Amino acid sequence: MPVEPFQVLGAAQREAPRLSQPRLLIAGATGILGTEVLRRVSGLHRFSSTQVLAREPMRAGIRGTDALLVDDKQPLPEWPAPAADTGLVMFDPPRLFNDRERALWTPRPEQFVDVATWMRRGGVTTLVVVLPHDIGRLPAALKRGLATLDEQSVCALGFSRLVIVRSARQPLRAASRGWLHDVAAWMLSVTKYMVPSSQQPVRAAKVAEFVAAVMEFAPPGIHVASSETVWQAAQTDVRGVVQRWLAP
Repeated sequence: MPVEPFQVLGAAQREAPRLSQPRLLIAGATGILGTEVLRRVSGLHRFSSTQVLAREPMRAGIRGTDALLVDDKQPLPEWPAPAADTGLVMFDPPRLFNDRERALWTPRPEQFVDVATWMRRGGVTTLVVVLPHDIGRLPAALKRGLATLDEQSVCALGFSRLVIVRSARQPLRAASRGWLHDVAAWMLSVTKYMVPSSQQPVRAAKVAEFVAAVMEFAPPGIHVASSETVWQAAQTDVRGVVQRWLAP
């Protein structure tokens, strides 16, 4: 059947159908890890829009990323529901010398369930959470499963994809409680050298690469990445390790 010239011209002028891309909402893009994750995820170009929760008006320095202003003085469950498909939550505290990070809103660990519930109410179906834990403090039996009641509550919210990434970190320096406690802490500090290398902290850039790969390849379901899995991925091909880890 011959093709008429006007049919060819009409087909050339029609726009190809565009596949809708998901919208990303980030809570806690602060600290070294948060900054690296934001930069890496924004570079994927897999989201039609990226919003970062902020306490004060600000201008995002990354193209395609905007600030979503929230009132941290108002109870979180009363916040207006967001409009997003994918949520990313991190708990890295902000660096107070950084004006941009001081303007951002960072959730506290005890707000984990409230943040997840708020995101789910706004339409988020994929939730990725980066949970740091002190090296040597989390039992091996809990590293690959749900470690707290809060995590179990979040799993019950009905996300189609829920990924928990456990990232090892050095223990936070405790406040001085007297010279006897300081001496005891100094004597016990030798135990940090007894932690296997696979449980040591990983550079923030590698954790960010791991999170970006998880957001790209994670199938439906609940997935918990132990700190050993993150460490293993950091030693070789991150994307390859993530794909093998997520394979059924």
